[in-house]
Amino acid sequence: MTELPRLLLRCLGVARAEPHTTEAERDGLCRHAAGRRRVVVIGAWQGVTAARLRDAMDAAAELLVIDAFSGGRLRAGARRLVARRVVARVANGSVHWMRATGYEVGRAYAATGKPPVDFVLIDGDTSYGGLSGDWAAWRPLLAPGGIVALHDSRSTPQRPIDDAGSVRFTNAVILKDAAFTVVDAIDSLTVLARAR
Repeated sequence: MTELPRLLLRCLGVARAEPHTTEAERDGLCRHAAGRRRVVVIGAWQGVTAARLRDAMDAAAELLVIDAFSGGRLRAGARRLVARRVVARVANGSVHWMRATGYEVGRAYAATGKPPVDFVLIDGDTSYGGLSGDWAAWRPLLAPGGIVALHDSRSTPQRPIDDAGSVRFTNAVILKDAAFTVVDAIDSLTVLARAR
């Protein structure tokens, strides 16, 4: 079965939403997001990871979910509907959806003067330029002691992705940033904390 029929079954509630992260990655993300107040997810896919993070964050927290939802009108619309339904099943904090790139929303967020965020999951555009843009936009918006998690940022024996742009940018730029320390590595996920 191709992607579109599966998405339509998920829209109807007949099939479960498909995660883009492993169970171990989601568990680790929840540990690091527990009690956080301003949580950002770049790359919603079908909402499974965003829903788990919504459940883990502080009860009064705000979750900002960002995704351009590209890939054709019907496919993007179905994926967006599935993601919204999955995240809506969790009644914790508030959720704001932005249909744009992480870079675009980061730049707009910076212009608002809102407080820094304390948790960011970057799992959108995994090209070198895509991660570079998201990093440039959200790095200065992360509070001291805040967490940034990078999906598809490292290879695993089960998933060798050393040539992926996101892995190359993580190794060339992010891991060399003295303001951040790696605090966890789970499957293809790298979790860093900003220095206090």
